[in-house]
Amino acid sequence: MADILASLRSLMASQSPPLDALLVPSEDYHQSEYVSARDKRREFVSGFTGSAGLALITKNEARLWTDGRYFLQATQQLSDQWKLMRIGEDPPVDAWMSDNLQKEAAIGIDPWCVSVDTAQRWERAFAKKNQKLVQTSTNLIDEIWKNRPPAEINPAVDHPLEFAGRSVAEKLKALREKLSSEKARGIIITTLDEVAWLYNIRGSDVSYSPVVHAFAIVTLNSAFLYLDKRKVSSKVSSSLQANGIEVRQYGAVSSDAAMLASNQLDQATGVNSGQNGVCQNDTCDNDLIWVDPASCCYALFSRLDANKLLLQQSPLALAKALKNPVELDGLKNAHIRDGAAVVQYLVWLDKQMQEIYGASGYFLEGEVTSKKIPETMKLTEVSVSDKLEGFRASKEHFRGLSFPTISSVGPNAAIIHYSPQAKTCAELDPNSIYLFDSGAQYLDGTTDITRTVHFGKPSAHEKACYTSVLKGHIALGNARFPNGTNGYSLDILARIPLWRYGLDYRHGTGHGIGSYLNVHEGPHQISFRPQARNVPLQVSMTVTDEPGYYEDGNFGIRLENVLVIKEADTEFNFGDKGYLSFEHITWAPYQIKLIDLSILTPEEIQWLNRYHLKCREILGPYLDTNEMEWLKKATEPMKG
Repeated sequence: MADILASLRSLMASQSPPLDALLVPSEDYHQSEYVSARDKRREFVSGFTGSAGLALITKNEARLWTDGRYFLQATQQLSDQWKLMRIGEDPPVDAWMSDNLQKEAAIGIDPWCVSVDTAQRWERAFAKKNQKLVQTSTNLIDEIWKNRPPAEINPAVDHPLEFAGRSVAEKLKALREKLSSEKARGIIITTLDEVAWLYNIRGSDVSYSPVVHAFAIVTLNSAFLYLDKRKVSSKVSSSLQANGIEVRQYGAVSSDAAMLASNQLDQATGVNSGQNGVCQNDTCDNDLIWVDPASCCYALFSRLDANKLLLQQSPLALAKALKNPVELDGLKNAHIRDGAAVVQYLVWLDKQMQEIYGASGYFLEGEVTSKKIPETMKLTEVSVSDKLEGFRASKEHFRGLSFPTISSVGPNAAIIHYSPQAKTCAELDPNSIYLFDSGAQYLDGTTDITRTVHFGKPSAHEKACYTSVLKGHIALGNARFPNGTNGYSLDILARIPLWRYGLDYRHGTGHGIGSYLNVHEGPHQISFRPQARNVPLQVSMTVTDEPGYYEDGNFGIRLENVLVIKEADTEFNFGDKGYLSFEHITWAPYQIKLIDLSILTPEEIQWLNRYHLKCREILGPYLDTNEMEWLKKATEPMKG
């Protein structure tokens, strides 16, 4: 690690102008949350493997900013050459640089790896001391990364209409109408899931997300897809062509953005799909280029005319979040198969914990005396999560996991985004809580579920914490709220039962989920973070419901279901707003042994009993006799 920093500092000094500091974000050219191995530059330079974080290297310091999900993990992974900066507690990176770097300092950034919003925020902070953001011509990390993984040539594939539910032609028509209404003549689309959604293509360029490394430009008359052409089969090529989409090399997006700005792109192309267009005969007064400042990289923004830009959220973000009926059906079906896999896993794990460790098991509470277990029989966080993946892999339409499984025992469960590694992971412990947060990619939908269990005798404190998390989970899932309500307003519902005891958690409560796309999808979210105010919750959006509680060094608890927003059948309709509610689409039992029934209200017990009964009905057809017997026992009605 010291060698990496030394090499980097020497390279920084050799730049023109010499750099006083270098910023290394987590994101790739598309501002992705999960990136391919060769784009994990921040991980390479810092050793921190979490999905969110920003590294700053100065002449004599190295600092890493990350959020509350990763404080504990970063503390464990960063060497003593690094200082952890806690987002929300320590000064933000722009304020720290402005205050601590000298006047007229030159701060380097690869303009492809930073969004317009972020770069401009930094530039505003730098103005105070005449500091300047320097766009490096190459990525300095790439220059010192000797064994950087090569680019993979993974094929792009069509995502058929039976799963997509809307044709490319329909989506392009709606997009062009939106451009026209906003006086825009073109849009640059940079986020991978938006490109995949718009053109009904999928790929495998990024682990856990079925996307292709690609940009898109859509004008009122033309459409372009920028990717490595070796990824495009003749079949995919002909379906793109049929929709008036011209395929160009990935790197051409930079020069094409400049041509778009000077209004030469349409003229320069052989594809002029007037039949798809909104404008005919050049009679348009549309003169703006639409760019999403939160996701478009600074490099492309720099090729455009700043006076002729429409800087606002991409219209595809909301369009993609509002699931069509085919996508909703697919998501519901995927979650049923996924729930069956989770139950099969719990049945297997319960049996193993009893047979190998002498645990009292999922249903009974009993102390476990430790016994010597042969190495070959031991269960680890990784070996059991591999088993869970096996149960999922046997299900129809399975294409892989939707994120690295968080399989965590005892103290590791307190690390919110813990990622177990085969060499260092913990052994399962019948006397400790076990939390698993996992999901899969199926052709008809993406899943994400968390359950927390104990195979021994949980303490009264663990039960009280679990029940408080469960109460928040139920409260949010049962909420009814008027149209126009955002996720910021609802976040408190999941926290109130925890606040009662002076407890809380450092992450948001819910995120959208893709349709065989990214497991974390916006633009909406349920969170205490201000950006959760940006978009109201709307009918046919998906959102997770996942409160938690984490006690460093002891245990962690999280419960997570995916919900679909639907119209609520309320008795009244004050203000003629219309009211909304949630429908659960995740099916797996909550562990009754971990519930302190004295803390639950009769209504909460009634809800749990109804939910558990539905688990039996819905999952039954996917389980064998033994698994069904186990599920019946796990969902026996509770009496308050």
